[in-house]
Formats: sequence, C-alpha cells, structure tokens
Amino acid sequence: MAALPARHLADLQTSAIGFGAMVLSPGMYGEIDDHRAVAALRTALDEGVTLIDTADGYGADGHNERLVGQALRGCRDQVTIATKFGFRVPEGAPAHRFPVSYTFGELAVNAEPRYVRGYAEQSLRNLNTDVIDLYYPHFPDPEVPLEDTVGAVAELVSDGLVRHLGLSNVTADQLRKAHAVHPVTAVQVQWSMWQPVDPDLHAAARELGVGLVAWGPLGGGFLTGTVQEVAEDDFRRHLPRFEAANLKANYDRHAPLRGIASDLGLTPAQLALAWLLHQDEHVVPIPGSRTPAHIADNLAAARVRLHPDTLARIDEALSRFTPEGTGALLDH
Repeated sequence: MAALPARHLADLQTSAIGFGAMVLSPGMYGEIDDHRAVAALRTALDEGVTLIDTADGYGADGHNERLVGQALRGCRDQVTIATKFGFRVPEGAPAHRFPVSYTFGELAVNAEPRYVRGYAEQSLRNLNTDVIDLYYPHFPDPEVPLEDTVGAVAELVSDGLVRHLGLSNVTADQLRKAHAVHPVTAVQVQWSMWQPVDPDLHAAARELGVGLVAWGPLGGGFLTGTVQEVAEDDFRRHLPRFEAANLKANYDRHAPLRGIASDLGLTPAQLALAWLLHQDEHVVPIPGSRTPAHIADNLAAARVRLHPDTLARIDEALSRFTPEGTGALLDH
C-alpha cells in the first residue's frame, strides 16, 4: 500500500480520505460487474486508503459487503471496515417508515435492539471477518429510541464483535444522547460544497471529540464537474437536484468553482475534497468511484494545501452557488 496522510476519528486512526463502496453495487450509478468493482476497491487500497465504508443494505442480499470482504483478502488487518445496519429488515419484522426527499418518498428501517446482533453476525459473514471496526445504525429508527439501539451495539463492543460505535444521519441532540450511553467514535454526515454540515451537529461533535465521516463529499458525483445528465438506470434519477432542468442550472452555477480548480491545476473533485479537508482536522470524506484513474485523482486531494486567500475565494464562490432541488442525496 502507498501511504496517505492520516487523520483521527476520536481514537481511531484512518487515512485522511476513505472510500465509499456503495457505488460498486448495481442499481446505484448504473450497472457494474463484480470484477470491475473489486478492481476499484483494490486500487483504493493500493493508493493508501485504510477506511472502507459499506452497509448491509447496499446491493441485494449483502452484495456490497461481500465485495469488500473479497477485496480485502490478504490485507484485512491493514484496513478499517465500517458498515451500517437497519435497512435489511428481517422477515416478519415490522418496517418502520420515514419520509425522504427522493421521488419515491420514503424509506424503512428496523433498528430494534433484538435484531442488532443478527445484523452484525450476518455482516461478519458477508465481510469474511471476525470483527467490525466501525458499526453504525444506518438511520435512527423513528419508532425506537436511538439510545436503545446504541445499547445493543455497546453489547457487541463488549463481546468483541465490534470495535467502535458510529452514528449516521443524526442530529446534535441524538448524538449527545447516544454518546451518554456509549462513546461515539464517528458520525456520518452529508457534507460537501453543495450541502453544508448542520452547524449544531458539527459543534456537538467537536465538543465531544467525535470524528466526522463525510458522505456525499462530491455531491453524488456532481462536484466532479462532469455530470450533465444521468442514465435511466441511475439511482440519481430519484434525486431532485439531478432532474434535467435542475441539473442544467446547477452545472451553470458550479462554473466559478470549476474555474478556481483550473487555476490551481486541480480537478473540480480534488478542489471539493481538499476544501472539505480544510474545514475540520477530524473530518474524513468517503468519495466513491468505479474508475481507477478517478480514485487516484480523488485521493491526491489529501496532499493538497489551500492558501487562506484561496479558501476565501472558494467561500465567496460558494456563497453564490445555491443549488436547485432539495438537498438530500443518497440514503448513505
């Protein structure tokens, strides 16, 4: 493995940029075969990534976790595996629904404590490992106190099946309540140039010493500056910001940021990731890509240093970059 700069999520050290494996399962950004998916993961590892993010709900029947397990054969002890649970509701268990801003309107989870161990055991089998390094409830269950779910994960930590507890898509208040039950290592939060982090959550994480894992750091691919349309079989068809008229307006409004990247000799993706890394020394973005060259380019952002004048120029451009369409991207 090459070496990337390191960062800390509480007491967990990882590479400054991780890898979001969600895009490697069919049905997200169009079709993909397993050979190409594993090659992408191994490129990320070869380039120095030590944090791989997946979930039991990505792909059919744990497909994404199995890909990760396959790619990590021979180097498991060099990598932090983060996975999430709650969307793969067991047969006969109630599905607890909640609204989202996608065109299909809602998602469903079940994070009742009685199911948490079963989720973890299945993920361990999928990943071909005996421990999950960082384990998240994928979304707070609208019908279960988050503290109860966290308590069930805490039991897994005590039993040695999980090393660190994470939270995903939570509020500042939820973080505080969960942290009182068991120390939280990291919170996954949607954060990018076109989706600001919730300032209250950010402040709570800093106060508690909790790291932030930024999902959607490239805006579902938009901030690469290359997405001007999406295919029929692309999940982004369900996202308002990628509807044709909105996408055209957003692409035009993104032009000043593409110009800054060009002036600096960076790709728009590198600028977006480098900017995010400069927002907090304990944030780790997890971009995903299927293309080895793009993966290498993205990871090069971990070594980019932006001058304060450049950051001010970026912030000025961002103040005029108000995207069309609601903000939620993917159920990460």
